[in-house]
Amino acid sequence: MIIQPKVRGFICTTAHPTGCFKSVEEQINYVKSQGKITGPKNVLIIGASTGYGLASRIVSTFAANAKTIGVFFEKEADDKRTASAGWYNTAAFETIAHREHLYAKSINGDAFSHDIKKRTAELIRKDLGQVDLIIYSLASPRRVHPDSGQIFSSVLKPIGRSYTNKTVDAFRGEVKDISIEAANADEIQQTIEVMGGEDWAMWIDYLSKEKLLAHGITTLAYSYIGPELTHPIYKQGTIGKAKEHLFKTAQELNQKLKSSYQGQALISVNKALVTQASAAIPVVPLYISLLYKLMKENHTHEGCIEQINRLFHQHLYTDKKLPLDKEGQIRIDDLEMATQIQQKIAELWPKITSENLSQLTDIQGYRDEFYRLFGFNMAGIDYDKDVDPNVKIESLQTESKIAG
Repeated sequence: MIIQPKVRGFICTTAHPTGCFKSVEEQINYVKSQGKITGPKNVLIIGASTGYGLASRIVSTFAANAKTIGVFFEKEADDKRTASAGWYNTAAFETIAHREHLYAKSINGDAFSHDIKKRTAELIRKDLGQVDLIIYSLASPRRVHPDSGQIFSSVLKPIGRSYTNKTVDAFRGEVKDISIEAANADEIQQTIEVMGGEDWAMWIDYLSKEKLLAHGITTLAYSYIGPELTHPIYKQGTIGKAKEHLFKTAQELNQKLKSSYQGQALISVNKALVTQASAAIPVVPLYISLLYKLMKENHTHEGCIEQINRLFHQHLYTDKKLPLDKEGQIRIDDLEMATQIQQKIAELWPKITSENLSQLTDIQGYRDEFYRLFGFNMAGIDYDKDVDPNVKIESLQTESKIAG
């Protein structure tokens, strides 16, 4: 099959196995170039196949030589379509890890479900005994509640009143105004049910009950705050309410883990990056395009792998006291939120039009990063070459035996 990108809205419906392999390999090589850490030994990553979750798995494995179990919900190739990018990413990650005799196993399924939690617990018990780091990095638009069976869907809306600002159609290069109606109470609650902290707490409580948490356990969830420019659609919007719930959950889990395990639950506030999730949020792609240009000019730009490598090296696993903000959160969005960067964004934002988009922003860099999420635009790959879309994830056969 000759695989080309097919973009529909903010989603690419195809993914390239060879391109995804090269992307993962480049991330692994970067981590190796940054040196080893004395870090976690047994790691569970919930949401492990793309973005920050995948980066966390790579850093755990190749910087700390940790054993990792990755949980995700991805699609295998069939007769009509390629596999999802996360599927190919995981296949690539496992292939390289196993080649270097490093433990890596994966579970594919609905992480919100009781069944996947049970399967994961069985695998931890069988292979690892206990875990000492749990990364929670799920990004899903919907959730089936494991107890009630109710389906919740998240929305990206402001709260209190409608919101109008400019956004960009990144692939047409069109800057245009967008107006978003305010969310109602039900939409706010549904977004909290999907993107808040309940499922994270369910995972920790279940694994604790099963005695699978090591002494000194650390669990970490990722969040974002962003500048005032995006607050109406993000921090003060429906997502913001979900993130508030996530923050409160971290505080509750932190108390439990501290008293029972001398452990900790933390929120890491990360930088705005091109991800499948961020591409869906109005205003944010244009903000990211401007941010990328300024941070690249300032030589402070980081992608997912650089961010998470810095998180592990300079925050989580260092002899120094863990630096936290006044609310007790890790802030690796510090370079994004630097005063000179944000002042320049505020100055340029009103001036951006379709005509000067390429001059004032790094819209091409945004497009390149978006395509790279799906294995496209990777240097050295012949995209006119016939490739087999059917790629296996080595360890999934093991999991199907466990589940049976």
